[in-house]
Amino acid sequence: MASKSSGDGKDPINEQMIANMYASLRSEINQIYSKITELEMEVSEHSLVIGAIQPLDPSRRCYRMIGGVLLERTIKEVLPTVHRNKEGLEEVISRLNKALEKKKKEVAKFEAKYKIRIRKADNDVKDEGGQKEGSAQGVLVGPTVGNDQ
Repeated sequence: MASKSSGDGKDPINEQMIANMYASLRSEINQIYSKITELEMEVSEHSLVIGAIQPLDPSRRCYRMIGGVLLERTIKEVLPTVHRNKEGLEEVISRLNKALEKKKKEVAKFEAKYKIRIRKADNDVKDEGGQKEGSAQGVLVGPTVGNDQ
């Protein structure tokens, strides 16, 4: 494997380098997933704020935190800004999803090129079933809490 080279100078020399590159690619995917999740939570918070202040009188006072400073504004001034911020976040999430798909394809090519296969132990497979069930329960709890507010 060390003697193979496609001429681009980026081919790893040994198995350890291949493993490190693969781990790096997987880490990048996890970072993108984390950022997408974080931004989706922010979009959700923006939606809650919009839902809370939209039906109120536009001349009513409200407060907005900008860079650690609390500013007094009216709903009429704040609502368009919150809408723009939410749309901006959604655009960033869209770009990150595209980058994620590109990175997944890159990892798939890397796996195919170096014949990488992930083996899961029996314990890991059993744990996955529990994780899926647990995450489904977490989703059900979210809306119930949101309806109480």
